[in-house]
Amino acid sequence: MKLLFITATRVGDAVLSTGLLNHLIESNPGIRVTVACGPAATSLFEAVPNVDRVIGIEKKALSLHWATLWTKCIGQFWDVLVDLRNSSMYYALLGGKRYHMTGSKEPVHRLVQLSKVLGLENNPPLPKLRTGPQHEDAAALHIPDGSPVLALGPTANWRAKTWRAENFAKLMKRLTGPTGILPGARVAVFGHQSEREMAAALIKAIPKERCLDLIGRIDLLTVAACLKRSDLYIGNDSGLMHLAAAAGVPTLGLFGPSKEEHYGPWGTHCGVVRTKQSYDTVFPPGFDHLTSDTLMDGLSVEAASEAATNLWQRTKEAA
Repeated sequence: MKLLFITATRVGDAVLSTGLLNHLIESNPGIRVTVACGPAATSLFEAVPNVDRVIGIEKKALSLHWATLWTKCIGQFWDVLVDLRNSSMYYALLGGKRYHMTGSKEPVHRLVQLSKVLGLENNPPLPKLRTGPQHEDAAALHIPDGSPVLALGPTANWRAKTWRAENFAKLMKRLTGPTGILPGARVAVFGHQSEREMAAALIKAIPKERCLDLIGRIDLLTVAACLKRSDLYIGNDSGLMHLAAAAGVPTLGLFGPSKEEHYGPWGTHCGVVRTKQSYDTVFPPGFDHLTSDTLMDGLSVEAASEAATNLWQRTKEAA
């Protein structure tokens, strides 16, 4: 049996889809898998069992990227074709069982929407990241055994969603100070190399002997392996946030100009905290996501600290 699994361009959505892929693999022993996704997300599927090929879909004008994907997949009969992009591939390729995403404005989490494709919306499969020995070994070098680790994700794909680095620094000092929930903890900072400037003020504020600066230095699966070695993750609404939740680390997502009910971190030990302003009122007149400064100033350090402490206590009680 052969499966073509067409998933998201963005890392966060691709992470959320990994539970569906895992469900299909476990439900069809021996199935061989081809994954098509955005270039930024391809490395997420490197260690998935039964994967023969991962195809990066480079967006092109006039949707010509779908024609390119078609040329790479034509000539094969796909026993199962799952299209989470609602693309023309659903109709243009030879296949047996077909499932595809349809447009929906339902006020439900993205993971529930994805799960509905396979009729699993009542019991959505948890995202499942698979790492290899090389990722685990690299993570052990970057985050060796020792004191607890507070992981921070101070970046996002657009500026309006990013809490100021100075606020992350203040929160870090509270949580890792003598009276904090992680006194003396090391602090690991994650992000893409292109986002280093966003995190500069935070990195500067972390004592050098406790700073684990991993921005732009490791691939996504090594990030996931590093997050498994962390004790608590706090970050903006981003792909990193979903990666942390999927890795199983207690995860607190910070929200403002995005909806936590649609994109909050999903997992057993997850929480959210948002600006005082609701999603509907946080946007200023004439808002442009390409040029806007942060819209996260309505989230105080005190509120984030309280939410992190509550999540930490809930996690410890559950354990």
